[in-house]
Amino acid sequence: MRSSRWTPIAGWLAATATSIVLASVALLPVLRTNAPEDRALAQLPASDASEFPVPLPSATTPAPASTTPTPGRGTATRPRPTQTRSTTTTPPRPTTTAPKPPVTNPAPPTTTEDGWTVTTAADGKRTYVRSFRVEGGQAVIRMTSDAVVQLVTATPADGWQVQKVQDTPDNLAVYFNETGHSFIIHATWHNDRPFAQVSEIGS
Repeated sequence: MRSSRWTPIAGWLAATATSIVLASVALLPVLRTNAPEDRALAQLPASDASEFPVPLPSATTPAPASTTPTPGRGTATRPRPTQTRSTTTTPPRPTTTAPKPPVTNPAPPTTTEDGWTVTTAADGKRTYVRSFRVEGGQAVIRMTSDAVVQLVTATPADGWQVQKVQDTPDNLAVYFNETGHSFIIHATWHNDRPFAQVSEIGS
């Protein structure tokens, strides 16, 4: 009973195996003909990567600049000009003061003593002035109460010459000379007063 049950299965397996063997035998010529092509592909030289064309760069459209203002950098507001009123100040007028008149001291009083014009100063100092005229010329002599004798001027006449001789401050002699003729004016401070003497020598 068991052998009759497995008989159909064994027959199916045998038939299947037979068909597989037949199919393999039939495909052998086809597989052999494709082998040379595979060998030919294997014998082709490998292409260098540099021979392939470099792909063109894709054109990129630049992004539009952002117009959004940066925070903190807002539009600067211009300061409004401040109007300042210019006030013109008038400079003060210079005050002109009239010049004070010079103080004029009154002239000391003058007197005449023995032909001398006497002037007394505020400090009590007395000045004596006298003019002497002779044939040989004219001389003006001054003396002071502190015993100083001075020749103010001496003008000789035509043809005459003048000469001054003074050895000490209180003694003075003025000579008017021509050939063989002289006039001598001798002035000196003597006994607290002026003294003068005129002399002529020759003719």
